[in-house]
Amino acid sequence: MKRSEINQAYRDASICFHAHHWVLPPKPQWDITDFGLRDFARCGLTLINLASQPEYCEKLMYARRNQRTPCHTHAKKKEDIICRAGRLTLWLWANRPADENVQPAAPVSVLVNGEVMRLPAGRPFVLESGHRITLVPGVWHAFAPASDECIIGEVSTANDDRHDNFFLSPDIGRFPGIEEDAPAAVRLISE
Repeated sequence: MKRSEINQAYRDASICFHAHHWVLPPKPQWDITDFGLRDFARCGLTLINLASQPEYCEKLMYARRNQRTPCHTHAKKKEDIICRAGRLTLWLWANRPADENVQPAAPVSVLVNGEVMRLPAGRPFVLESGHRITLVPGVWHAFAPASDECIIGEVSTANDDRHDNFFLSPDIGRFPGIEEDAPAAVRLISE
C-alpha cells in the first residue's frame, strides 16, 4: 500500500469522524489496511484502536462505499459490530464457505440488538445506524458500507489481529506492506 494512500485514508476518516462529532483520544492507534491486495478502494478499511486491554477491545472504523472487508473469522474473539453512522452490509456464514459467492443452505444464528435472529447464510444483511450485531468465534463474516461512508464500532473480547484473523483467501494479509512514496501523515500500529 502506498504511503500516499494511507495519508489520504487518514484524512478522509478524520474528516468523517469530525463531521459526525467523534472526538478521538490523544495519540490514537491508527490501522489502515488494504489486506495486502493493493486495491484499497475495493478492499480497504481504516481502523483506530480506542482501547486494547487483556480482557476487551474497542475499535472505531471507517469505510467508503465499495470498500469490502474480506471474509474472515476469529477463533477466540467475540465481537459486537455497531453501525455508528451510515448503513453497513454484512454477509455471514455459520461454516467456512467454499466461496463468498456461493449461498450455502445453513442459516446463521446471531444476536441483532440483543435479540436472536436467524439470517440466511451469504445473503446481504443491512445494519442501520445505531444497530449492532454480535458475532461469536467461528462465524465467518465480510462487510461493506451500504452508504457513501460508514462509521463502524467494534467492542470485543481481547483482540489479537496478528494471530486471530483467519481469511477465506490465502492471498489476504491483515497488515499491508508500505511503499514510501510520501512523508507519513500518521504512523500505523503495525509499524
